[in-house]
Amino acid sequence: MRADAVFEGGGVRGIAFIGAIQAMEEANVEWERLAGTSAGAVIAALLASGYKSHEIRERFSEINYSKFRGRTILNRIPILGFFLELMVHLGIYKNDYLETWVDSLLSEKGIKTFADLPDGKLKIIASDVSNGKMLILPDDLDRYGMSPADLKVSTAVMMSASLPFFFRPVIWKSKDRKKSYILDGGLLSNFPIWIFDTDNPRFPTFGFHFVKDEVNIGGVIPTPIHLSKNIFKTMLQAHDLRHMNEETIERTIQIPIGGINATDFELNEEEINFLYKSGYTSAKDFLSNWDFEQYKVKRLQRVKNE
Repeated sequence: MRADAVFEGGGVRGIAFIGAIQAMEEANVEWERLAGTSAGAVIAALLASGYKSHEIRERFSEINYSKFRGRTILNRIPILGFFLELMVHLGIYKNDYLETWVDSLLSEKGIKTFADLPDGKLKIIASDVSNGKMLILPDDLDRYGMSPADLKVSTAVMMSASLPFFFRPVIWKSKDRKKSYILDGGLLSNFPIWIFDTDNPRFPTFGFHFVKDEVNIGGVIPTPIHLSKNIFKTMLQAHDLRHMNEETIERTIQIPIGGINATDFELNEEEINFLYKSGYTSAKDFLSNWDFEQYKVKRLQRVKNE
């Protein structure tokens, strides 16, 4: 079966997608097009370049996740260092390790820029906070006088995964030298399940979505830094609790992630295994009840009734 896939943003919880992908591969699902936000953009980019689940799992097993939180000299200064990073760089940590890591993996498959991928194969969501617009990359590159050959896939992934306050925004210069500040795609669309929609689809679009029972943030807010981080955590985690309509639920693999948050970069082996198994089991359960022809009939009926 051929299908499109859309992966939700969710930081380190994206490990759960690897288990889900393995289950889909065991069911002989082949990906036609892929899209994602933040951690979902990482997985979508690797799959679009030709990686299989066992390869992705192997690469992820080699990671020191703490490196994704790119520390600087200022970060070593308690509280004041965080404040200075926010004031000077508009984010507490650097995010360039992610770009370098993704670039190295894509290079192994001969992929550098979007021009190296089939047209329409991959779409990555980011947020241009300078212009107040959502970015669908590479589709929106013409707004900046750029082409798919002008943007590395790894840079787009870093843009999509630059959590506000937590990471520095990506300062992006278009060909006319205008600056844009790009942040996490989850600000505007954390789960872009709609991105491949048509009235009568040739392939199903499967969504991969995290399920969290409640918003879980620290109750004590002693400094403006903690307040800023908690504001964003509340916003980000609220995506997991938002209303999902019937049509979305029907085609979405919902993956429980327990109490693990997007910015929990110090995962232990037990937590990593839990995420992987949760993704695998959720996808297996979903596929056991999936019927594309039945879904299309329901979808066409809903379109007629609108």
